Amino acid sequence: MKTTTYDNMFFSKTRDFLDLYLEKQSSRSSHTVRAYRDALTVFKRFALSEGYSLRTFRFEDCTHDFMLSFLEYLQNMGYQKTTCNQRLAAIKSYLWYVADCDIAHQQTALSVSHVPFLKTTEKVHETLSDECLIALFNAPGSSRIGQRDRLIMILLYDSAIRLSELLNLRVSDINLARDVPYLRIHGKGDKERIVSIAKNTTEHLRSYLMLYHDNDASDQEYLFYTVIHGRRNQMSPGNVERLINKYAEQIRDEHPDLPDRVHPHMFRRTRATNMYQNDIELEL
Repeated sequence: MKTTTYDNMFFSKTRDFLDLYLEKQSSRSSHTVRAYRDALTVFKRFALSEGYSLRTFRFEDCTHDFMLSFLEYLQNMGYQKTTCNQRLAAIKSYLWYVADCDIAHQQTALSVSHVPFLKTTEKVHETLSDECLIALFNAPGSSRIGQRDRLIMILLYDSAIRLSELLNLRVSDINLARDVPYLRIHGKGDKERIVSIAKNTTEHLRSYLMLYHDNDASDQEYLFYTVIHGRRNQMSPGNVERLINKYAEQIRDEHPDLPDRVHPHMFRRTRATNMYQNDIELEL
């Protein structure tokens, strides 16, 4: 009968993998770490459902066939194929980390690495036509809130930044005094980059700053905010999604080619497509 030592327990290295390797050594984002943690948690539930305990499930028990059963388990639980593949990729990464730490587990990592990912139907990534873009930009009108909403959509398109990056912008990240105005973006993994913006966008930004950020305001305030109980708070992603879809519904009758659902990332994808078609490389 094979004995199980602590170092041979499958889940004995998870804390080092998540907290030390991913977060500190690899500088992965908190979102990525959370996704890997979730994958290992689901895998633990599967192992327990197969009659193992945390003390008895060893690295060598994680065989090629065991992982195939895990994929079947995920599909029976109702997970999409893309999610199943993400879970599988996380387990593969964990095992390669363990193998790098102890060559005795290299065979297990190699065996699992040969488990094929599920074939998925390639999604059609919808974009916005020029006509739809113009209509969306014009839909908010010239009111104070309308100018804010228009700027949000213009920035999402012109700078091609992610929604989270837009909502993390502070007034100090806006530089309009240079010959080429730019935004300082704080992206994934706390990586910082500079993104230039067009002259027309600059004019919209100047007007917005005059309306929403007076001279006495701190430059550390969020660029876009909502007021709750008299205090300025960071605007939520849901708020942006709702306002975009509100204007999408307003123009839908006149623009039947508008996608069924317009979401913030669609502006970024449309910008990337337009740049690609014009032979301009988009910095990601």
